[in-house]
Amino acid sequence: MKTRVLFISSILFLTSCGIQSIPQQLNQVEASWAEVQNQYQRRSDLVPNLVNTVKGYAKHESETLEKVMQARASATQVKLEAKDLNEANLQKFQAAQGQLTGALGRLLAVAENYPNLKADQQFRDLQVQLEGTENRIAVARNNYIEDVKNFNNLVGVFPTSLTNSIMFKYEKKAQFTISEEAVKNPQVNF
Repeated sequence: MKTRVLFISSILFLTSCGIQSIPQQLNQVEASWAEVQNQYQRRSDLVPNLVNTVKGYAKHESETLEKVMQARASATQVKLEAKDLNEANLQKFQAAQGQLTGALGRLLAVAENYPNLKADQQFRDLQVQLEGTENRIAVARNNYIEDVKNFNNLVGVFPTSLTNSIMFKYEKKAQFTISEEAVKNPQVNF
């Protein structure tokens, strides 16, 4: 009888101690981060099409277009793997993406001043896709934030933190934060 009670108690303890939940949540964090990167890549893939469409109408705005392409190149060069998610690396990634966000804002402001461009179906389609991509990025970031919170709770809150400190020794993951650059509204001067 004592053996049976000990066995049942052991099973109940092991199911609530994080042996499975910590690695599962780490996998979820990594999957969420992959989706964030996927959505940023989608945006980077759309930018050349948007720029080429605008180029046809706004040749004299080449400086704005060049800045968008430079920001895109910079954003695509900063790669961040899930295993390297720490505060410093996340800030570098966010800074590169923030530059592209600002450049796209300036580009769309330029487009507002060209009525023929706004009426162009190809431009409107790309603008809708870009807006949808920005929404997807926001959703992916929100999912990542939630998954990191859950993971950090598992590795930092008792009793699963005890299991983590004994078995896994995972560090808390860096949260996605907003950069100062992302808060600023893009300035367009003509």
